[in-house]
Amino acid sequence: MRTTIILRTASNYLLPVLLLFSVFILLRGHYLPGGGFVGGLIASIAFILHSFANGLKKTKELLVLHPGYFIPVGLAIAFLSGLAPVALFDLPFMTGLWSHEPVAILGSIGSALFFDIGVYLVVNGVTLTIIFTISESA
Repeated sequence: MRTTIILRTASNYLLPVLLLFSVFILLRGHYLPGGGFVGGLIASIAFILHSFANGLKKTKELLVLHPGYFIPVGLAIAFLSGLAPVALFDLPFMTGLWSHEPVAILGSIGSALFFDIGVYLVVNGVTLTIIFTISESA
């Protein structure tokens, strides 16, 4: 597939901007609209745009790990964030736990943030695995 130099150059600049935006959406998700699902999709779009412009091989080199590895790690983080209230405080599964002291920029850290991080990784892993598999077979 031939791409223009404009698309290749733009995708190289857009990749870090889109990844930063996806983290912003992830972090604001437990206070405002956003969260792990939307943030994971934006991160996937960043890598898909990069692969369209620069080729699948270069994008895979950039990722280092196969995106399929993100899925079990994300599932484990999401499950453990739901299990933490049961194990630590004998509360029901998925009860929200929040820190008393807010952290600069992030606000109060809670179990919802860790659940969102798990969802972010799962969505990113599933989306990229599907798209990369389709791209390799075409």
